[in-house]
Amino acid sequence: MSDLISTADPTPGSESKSGFDTARIAEVKSWLASQFDAAGKDVPEFEYTPRSVAHLHSIATTSQAKSQAAGILAADLRQKAQEYRSQAARIREILESAGLAQESLSSNIIASAQVLANVANLLNIRDTEMSSFLVAMADISLRKTGVEEKRAKVQKESKVLLDYTRKAIARLTYLKRTLAQLEDDVPACEAQMLQWKTNLAIMASKERQYLQQYSNYEALLNRVGYTPEISHGVLVEMAEHKKELEKMTKPIMDTLRSYQDLPPDKALAALAIEDKRRQYAAAEKYLEEVLHSALATTE
Repeated sequence: MSDLISTADPTPGSESKSGFDTARIAEVKSWLASQFDAAGKDVPEFEYTPRSVAHLHSIATTSQAKSQAAGILAADLRQKAQEYRSQAARIREILESAGLAQESLSSNIIASAQVLANVANLLNIRDTEMSSFLVAMADISLRKTGVEEKRAKVQKESKVLLDYTRKAIARLTYLKRTLAQLEDDVPACEAQMLQWKTNLAIMASKERQYLQQYSNYEALLNRVGYTPEISHGVLVEMAEHKKELEKMTKPIMDTLRSYQDLPPDKALAALAIEDKRRQYAAAEKYLEEVLHSALATTE
């Protein structure tokens, strides 16, 4: 009855149409009385409202329909049972007339027949024909083959999964060992990093010092008039010209030194000095021309 109540779902439209119908109330009371009488109980007292009447009428209608369907099905089953009993009686008469009554059979034959019936029920066949048994056995063989194939497939997959599991365990062991080794190497690495940090600070200080020295040297070169045109090759060339000029002026200097041993003669000395001055001025002029030509060549 609870199933019927849960399936019924009257709508407000049906409630408004039914209203407080006396015929429906009578049907509901009759149905309730029959249901509670079947359970051996009295119908409880409650107020008959339009909503309750509509709900109970819907439940009663559904219940009566299902009861009618169940009655039809029960009648059909009773008829089939009667037909089966009649057929069993007919088969029993045939067996008795053929001398195959159950009482006249040995226990082994009865047991074999019972086993045959059990096998037929197990194979879900309705007769004892050999063809039916063969078809059922073939069906079982096919299902067995399918089960074996699935089992082989599952075993293969299980083997693959087991192989993956073993590899994963080996990899996990390796990773744990590597992690332990790295944890052991942490103190040494931290000490090395601290040393590198100290060295980096020293190198940064040296860099600032060298940059300051570079700036000082650059300022010093700017003060003495150094230009990028003065290269090592130019300096070497100027040194060679200086040596040539020294060779050229050395005889003049030797001559001037020899004049120091002569008796003083003012007029001759003035002439000699003037001559030497001209030679010295010519040498200086030549040196300047050589330097200018060397600078022009480098540009």
